[in-house]
Amino acid sequence: MPLLTVIGAGPGLGLEIARVFGHAGFTVALLSRHQEKLDGLAALLADEGIQAKGFAADIARPETLTAALQAVKDEQGPIDVLEFSPADVSLAPASVLEVTPENLQPQIDFYLGGALRAAGAVLPDMIARGSGTILVTTGGGSITPNAAYANIGIAAAGLRNWTLNLHDALQPQGVYVAHIAISALINAGHPDAAADVIAKSYLDLYVKRDRAELHYVAHTA
Repeated sequence: MPLLTVIGAGPGLGLEIARVFGHAGFTVALLSRHQEKLDGLAALLADEGIQAKGFAADIARPETLTAALQAVKDEQGPIDVLEFSPADVSLAPASVLEVTPENLQPQIDFYLGGALRAAGAVLPDMIARGSGTILVTTGGGSITPNAAYANIGIAAAGLRNWTLNLHDALQPQGVYVAHIAISALINAGHPDAAADVIAKSYLDLYVKRDRAELHYVAHTA
């Protein structure tokens, strides 16, 4: 069975991405900071017949991310799809007139640095076998700037830029990379912003492999 690995797994979009891929025949590895939470999510998926396991990792501690991804490969085999959508609410947003090097760098380290490390752990294997998928998620501010969240947007825009370049560089080698920007308040009331609806777009990207980017737009009810 192919293996999906979700970095930033939680009870919202991460769980629904795992669910939609799991029902499509994937085994699932879930990564986030808290093992107890991961075990609960894995149990929910197991109740639906999806083979899933959690691996604790903290992007703010890079060695734990590298170790967790190695454990996934050692225990479950090669990673076919890597989905990257972590969040850290402890990183405070700063408006455009409040951005400083001090409040910007942690955002860059977390989002862009985390993605670089995650991709670095799986890309050599994907390139060697000529197949694999990396799906990188950001908020819509990576495309449409929001002055109230300027430091987050700068980091997200950098992550988007890198992801799109990676798509172009790896496409000839059989590895598919795509960026998903979500301009929606997930599970806030609008049916198009429901996590289970958004998650279907990820499987659609994986299957079709026909674009470098999806800007998912929905509005609250």
